[in-house]
Amino acid sequence: MTDAASPSSTTQGVAFLGLGVMGFHMAAHLQRAGHRVTVYNRTASRAQAWVSTHGGRSAPTPCEAARNAQIVFTCVGNDDDLRAVTLGDQGALAGMQEGSVLVDHTTASAEIARALHQRAAEAGVGFLDAPVSGGEAGARNGTLTVMVGGDEIHANLARPVALAFARAFTRIGPSGSGQLAKMVNQICIAGLLQGLAEGINFGIRSGIDMQLVLEVIGKGAAQSWQMDHRGATMLENRFDFGFAVDWMRKDLGLCLDEARRNGAALPVVALVDQFYSDLQRMGSRRHDTSSLIRRLRETP
Repeated sequence: MTDAASPSSTTQGVAFLGLGVMGFHMAAHLQRAGHRVTVYNRTASRAQAWVSTHGGRSAPTPCEAARNAQIVFTCVGNDDDLRAVTLGDQGALAGMQEGSVLVDHTTASAEIARALHQRAAEAGVGFLDAPVSGGEAGARNGTLTVMVGGDEIHANLARPVALAFARAFTRIGPSGSGQLAKMVNQICIAGLLQGLAEGINFGIRSGIDMQLVLEVIGKGAAQSWQMDHRGATMLENRFDFGFAVDWMRKDLGLCLDEARRNGAALPVVALVDQFYSDLQRMGSRRHDTSSLIRRLRETP
């Protein structure tokens, strides 16, 4: 089974580990769906703020949060953060019951996904690598797209619960496939945004009405989500929102590392990654990825 369905009305005990920009909203959707939610965050005050706002309960460690949970969700920063919340005496796997499922929404490496799948199997626990697309707006609105790697039986168990915050929860293939699909997503976005930045900058320097041009070409073959949602803000030179440059550089690093393993050529990704490095030096670390146009506008 793939894709979206109606969220399950069955109430379950769930845990959510990591209440960052995405996780805070995702956990809230689970609580509103009627599940019994226990949260954990490395900064305890963030977990306490979530409980004050949404109810549920917080736990002092990932292990304690995971006790008695049928499904444990994680959404943290990188591979090292993921190891910290899942492994060891205080990690989630130490507290999970046999037959439960660990669902990781971190954008991480396919390598750690496969390693955690094995560790979870040894404990009698399912593991899904399930990175998301849709950004903070998708998390807030409950419209994320989830790309899933792992065993189909575990994907079928997690899907009805995850649809509290997602519009689609699609199994791509075995362990690691979700992370690989997310890499494809980021590869496509990186090249598209650079092309959009170059096109808009070219038009501005040519002196034509770029707002009108975007309206016109947005109805043809050049149309894209990025043009529809970022074209106007790129014209306005407004980038204080969205998916941060720092996060994109982390993701593109994962893509380049995987390409070195599988032999894929990523010349455009390598180039755009360097452009994002330039933006970091320009102070755009937390600006939206569409800030690529800054390099072009601010170059004499």
